[in-house]
Amino acid sequence: MGSAVTSASTTQSLTLPAPAKLNLFLHVTGRRADGYHLLESVFMLIDWHDVLHFERTVSNQISREDLNGVALPADDLITRAARALQQATGCTQGVHIGIEKRLPAQAGLGGGSSDAASTLMALNRLWNLNLSRQELQSIGLKLGADVPFFLCGHSAWVSGIGEIITPLTGRNALPEQQFLVVKPEQGLETGKIFSSEFLKRI
Repeated sequence: MGSAVTSASTTQSLTLPAPAKLNLFLHVTGRRADGYHLLESVFMLIDWHDVLHFERTVSNQISREDLNGVALPADDLITRAARALQQATGCTQGVHIGIEKRLPAQAGLGGGSSDAASTLMALNRLWNLNLSRQELQSIGLKLGADVPFFLCGHSAWVSGIGEIITPLTGRNALPEQQFLVVKPEQGLETGKIFSSEFLKRI
């Protein structure tokens, strides 16, 4: 999704996009005891994205700044993803992350989850951890149900709580389509979507 400034062993910085997704449909098939909804959906990647800049640091500290000058929450998914990767691997390296936030919140586009996935991918390379995609997805699932999808890199059929992913590639690839994405000023929380009486349940 991005290119290193230098070779993998000496990479100091990376810039990666964090793409949005559309739910082409959403069916709720059940609910687990822990509160997560079971679902069926097709998640389609679109060419609207945040941009994340990563600079490796000599300390183990994780810092980030919004390059658009917007105040950041104290413990967003980007920071949590970096810390989760440190904890999972025992890595003692750090990073400074610059965020160009373009995707609106509470729009169903998966912006926070995509940011987390791009963070896991970037730091896996910057810190030379060599984790597999499956290992990153396992870490990502603990951060949010949509994070494993964004680590997949393709539009996909998604089920379970979001962790069962079948990429739609080759003969199963989605046809090229154009969408007009409109975000009203008021957002909509995910919980309200899943509790809506208009949401199809199987």
